Amino acid sequence: MKNTLNTISELTGVSVSTVSRVLSGKAEQYRISARTAQRVRAVAEECGYIPDLVAKGLRTRRTGIVGLTVPNIDNPFFSNLSCIVIGELKRLGYHVILADSMESGEGEADALNMFVSRKVDGIIAVPVGADPTALERLSMRIPIVLIDRYFPDSELPYVGTDNYAGARMAGEYLISRGYRNILAVQGNLAAVSNRERVRGLKDTVSAAHGVRCRFDGDAFSMENGRRVMEHYLAGAGERPDAVFAFSSTILLGAIMAIRAAGLRIPDDIGVVSFDNNGFLDYLDPAVSRIEQPLQEIGAAASRILTDLIDGREGSSVSRQILLPPSLVIRSSCR
Repeated sequence: MKNTLNTISELTGVSVSTVSRVLSGKAEQYRISARTAQRVRAVAEECGYIPDLVAKGLRTRRTGIVGLTVPNIDNPFFSNLSCIVIGELKRLGYHVILADSMESGEGEADALNMFVSRKVDGIIAVPVGADPTALERLSMRIPIVLIDRYFPDSELPYVGTDNYAGARMAGEYLISRGYRNILAVQGNLAAVSNRERVRGLKDTVSAAHGVRCRFDGDAFSMENGRRVMEHYLAGAGERPDAVFAFSSTILLGAIMAIRAAGLRIPDDIGVVSFDNNGFLDYLDPAVSRIEQPLQEIGAAASRILTDLIDGREGSSVSRQILLPPSLVIRSSCR
């Protein structure tokens, strides 16, 4: 016999609508007790119930699927962010299709077209370019929320970190530790996160007496960090006494070059990174960094998107959110 929602309803003694809400991950939203939800899931598992997603989609005009596109899944930051978003959306009853745009406009366009062809209910995107036009046009058909990166002059919803404040924290910390010749190794120059970090650090240095800061680099990659660091350690002017890496991947490349040059951290050169990854505490020495509130970012973006999908236009206080970062102090600066 084909096990259906009606079967599970009869076996558990709760309504079909309650069974449906539990199995679609919306028990919490509809305030269904944990005990009832647990009983429904247990019976569904015993029955070997498998939802008919095609039939459900035809009935509700929903697929229960969200598209998520990130610039580089190999980057630990985007891997962590993806895991958080996927977990949050799963809790809210959605499945996720993940696409890697590989930090290219063409890759992003391919991902968006694929999402449209799969009839996703909504999209969460880390944009890779500086022009919001394509995303704005698509948002008229499908709800879209930007995450991490955004367009300041666009009305597209977004959730990210206050990168300006984070860069100021890093700059102020380095200056307070006595560093006066700082090298900032940048990431993607088109990314608003990068531009805001540059702006924050420049404003901090300009307000300090006798501090010099140079900016170089063009990608959130280990190769970029290594290449830039090698250049400045090979005699390109006065050697920096501190490095501010704009991502943990850039940091790793910079550390490779510093060690290859026979220099020690923090004795010869201080190091601070943007992004907080667990492995930074296991480096020798552990690295001071600016921590982004990834759990909060992922949860807020997921909530805003599902509100838009469900037509709850007024339920979010703001749809353009920058959350405050924090400084994690370790032993990579003197």
